[in-house]
Amino acid sequence: MTEERPALSSLLRGVAHAWRGIGFGLRTQRNLRIHAVATLLVVGLAIWLGIAAWEWCMLCLACGAVWTAELLNTAIERLADRVTLERDDAIRDVKDAAAGAVLVVCIAAASVGAVIFLPKLLQL
Repeated sequence: MTEERPALSSLLRGVAHAWRGIGFGLRTQRNLRIHAVATLLVVGLAIWLGIAAWEWCMLCLACGAVWTAELLNTAIERLADRVTLERDDAIRDVKDAAAGAVLVVCIAAASVGAVIFLPKLLQL
């Protein structure tokens, strides 16, 4: 049992670091706060419309993908800024690609939301 305790302690520390990272993102990134509000609105609308379990699964995956992309974009930007704050074409390309990934997943998530919500809203 003593071998499990350090593993559990390490796991809990890892989870604490992850929550710290999410908190950092929410404190410093306007777009992540926008995604947080959008997530709350999506959850509220889903509850109000009484969507099916599979629709919840799709929305959770879509919202999770957006949050993941935004947090990875934040990490890439922060790391790139540690390399240099001077104009650098390679770093600009990396940051633009990361931002592009966020845009792609946001469009995909919005499409999921439209497929799930629009038919239900049009029936009201």
